[in-house]
Amino acid sequence: MTRHRVAVIAGDGIGPEVVAAALAVLEAAARRFGFALELERLPYSADHYLATRETIPDAAVEHLRDDVDAIFVGALGDPRVPDNVHARDILLGLRFRLDLFVNLRPVTLLHPSLCPLRERPGGRPIDFAIFRENTEGIYVGAGGGLREGTPDEIQVAEELHTRKGVERIIRCAFEWAKANGRTRVTMSDKSNAVPAHRLWGRVFADVGAQYPGIEREHRYVDALAMELVREPERFQVIVTQNLFGDILSDLAAGLVGGLGISPSANLHPGRAGMFEPVHGSAPPLAGKDVANPFAAVLTAAMMVRELRVPAAADALEAAVRAAVAAGVMTPDLGGKSGTAEVTRWLADRIAH
Repeated sequence: MTRHRVAVIAGDGIGPEVVAAALAVLEAAARRFGFALELERLPYSADHYLATRETIPDAAVEHLRDDVDAIFVGALGDPRVPDNVHARDILLGLRFRLDLFVNLRPVTLLHPSLCPLRERPGGRPIDFAIFRENTEGIYVGAGGGLREGTPDEIQVAEELHTRKGVERIIRCAFEWAKANGRTRVTMSDKSNAVPAHRLWGRVFADVGAQYPGIEREHRYVDALAMELVREPERFQVIVTQNLFGDILSDLAAGLVGGLGISPSANLHPGRAGMFEPVHGSAPPLAGKDVANPFAAVLTAAMMVRELRVPAAADALEAAVRAAVAAGVMTPDLGGKSGTAEVTRWLADRIAH
């Protein structure tokens, strides 16, 4: 039996609840499909930070880099921690320090009732993926401030784009499109206003020419945001920079049911990835049996797909789709079920 070493950071707020739900469903899949999970539960959270003033130590980062097959994260964020320094150090820290340069956000409409847009003739599905560059752009933190707290305060934030960084995320998008039968990749920037973004256009043309079976198209980010609302079903693969990917992926989540149903993966091919549902920690909802576990379960599906157990991933995704169709949902999606009931339903569906 294949064993997969998975480090778990349950996090804050509803994080531990959705992680527990996802792992229960995942264990049912492991039993059915004949693999095993070696879970290592790590303490890093707001509670840990408040008790120790430690976010995540260097030794833990090295351990996650060298000794595990995947990292599964719940949600991080707590109003007791000023500026959520622990969440930033853990999430952004691991993305940068482990060089997880791909943030992959699948956007799939599981049921027509979840889409807030009016029904369209033909009923084409919404099913695309966003590839967000995860380690460059404005999130590198370059810049600084002068005369803070005065009427003459100045703040400067600088973007960073390297040819290496741009090329590898664009190549990943084309490789994924090729492997998944997609025929179009859309690259988004704001090169009409930001000259530095022209690097993206040049690299997109160079890399795209190596994939003659895949159409490539360019959209300015503001136009793309409009088109995602007007005609989301035409998109197949979108690749863009860090900030734009952050914004567009949340917009896209709204088209298919919201953040409570949206998974994500932070990847570097050939290395252990970090998998996290993209919703927040929602501390006021913790412990009330109302947290939506779908995003965490779909994130677990992404994880086992990366661990090369595609049948288990397909079963997890099918179980969530079936739950939505059956109306077994938490209140945020209009359902009447609690977290525990949804979890049991999904696990039973997987087992049988």
